[in-house]
Amino acid sequence: MSTSATIPMSEIETERRIGGVGTSIVRDIPRIDLSSFEDRKQEIADALWSAATEIGFFQVYNHGIPQGDIDRAFSLAEQFFALPTQTKAMLPLKPGTNAGWEFREQVRPSTGTPDHKESFQITLPRMTGLWPQDADIAGFQGFLTQFEHQNWLLGMKILSCFAMKLGFDEDFFTSRHDPSSPDYQCTLRLIHYMSMGNAKPADFDNWRAGAHSDFDCLTLLHQRAGEGGLQVCPGKDVDSGAWTDVEPATGYVTCNIGDMLMRWSDDKLLSTLHRVRMPKPGEYLGERLSIPFFCQANRDAIIQGPDKKYAPISAQNYLLERLQANFAALQKAKSS
Repeated sequence: MSTSATIPMSEIETERRIGGVGTSIVRDIPRIDLSSFEDRKQEIADALWSAATEIGFFQVYNHGIPQGDIDRAFSLAEQFFALPTQTKAMLPLKPGTNAGWEFREQVRPSTGTPDHKESFQITLPRMTGLWPQDADIAGFQGFLTQFEHQNWLLGMKILSCFAMKLGFDEDFFTSRHDPSSPDYQCTLRLIHYMSMGNAKPADFDNWRAGAHSDFDCLTLLHQRAGEGGLQVCPGKDVDSGAWTDVEPATGYVTCNIGDMLMRWSDDKLLSTLHRVRMPKPGEYLGERLSIPFFCQANRDAIIQGPDKKYAPISAQNYLLERLQANFAALQKAKSS
C-alpha cells in the first residue's frame, strides 16, 4: 500500500515527454445518451465505464443543460474578457484559491511556457469581492451561479454511475462534492484563448494549452462549434504519444477523468492527458472560448478506493501534494 499521494515524477515526466507534436490518430469518441437517466441508469453506467476504461474519454448528450443556457454562458464569457484589463485586474486569482482572473499565468511542465490564454475561475465559497459589477456585466453573478449548479448536477449524475461501478453507494461522490460546505471546491472556469489572426510565426511554435491531466475527479467541457484545437491522449495509450482531435459539436459535453478519480478508483479509471494546439494553416485563427467545470471533492473528503490500493488522504492534502509535484517538475524543466 502506498503511503503518499504524491504523483510519481515519472507521470509528470510523461506529460513532458509527450508534450511535443507527437503523432495524430483517429479514435472513435463514445457519445452517450443520458436521456431517461433514472430509468436507464444501469445501462448508462455500463456505457460510461466502458468508455472511460476502454477509450479514456467520452461525450454526453441529452444531458439536461439547455443549449440556450450554454449559449448565454458563452455570451457572458465574451463580455467578461472584453472588459478593460484594469477592470479584470481588480478581480485577481490568488494562489491556492481557484477563484478570480489570471492572464497567461499557467505554466505546464510539458512545455515550460505560459498557456496562451486568460481565464476567470468561479469557486463559490471563495468569490467574495471577485464578481464583476452589474454595471460592467448585467446578471453575470446570478446566471453563472445557476450555470455552475447545472454543471454540478450533470457531474454528479455521471459520478453516481462511476460510484455504482466501483461498489460505492450511488450518492458517494455527491456527498463528497457538497455545495453547502465551506470546503466545497468545484470550479467553473471561463477560458479565453487569444486570437492568432495577427500572431507572429514564432507564436505558433507554442501551445494554446500544454499537455496536462486535470487534478480533479471529472471535467465537463463546453466548446463552441468551429473553435477546435482540443486534443486528447487517453491514459491507457499514453506510451503511444498519439493524439486525437476532439472537434466541438453543439449539444455535446466532452468529459475526461482526472487524477483524483484515478486514485479513488485504485487506478481502474485512468486520467486523460489533453492539450489545446495552435491552429494549422487554413484553419480558423480567431479567439477560442471554452467553459470547463471541474468536479473536485470537498477539501475534507477522504480519498481511498474500494481496494485500498493507496493510503487514505484528504482531498486538500492530495491537491497540495499534486501541486508540489507539479512545481518540482517545473523547476526541473527550467534547469534542464
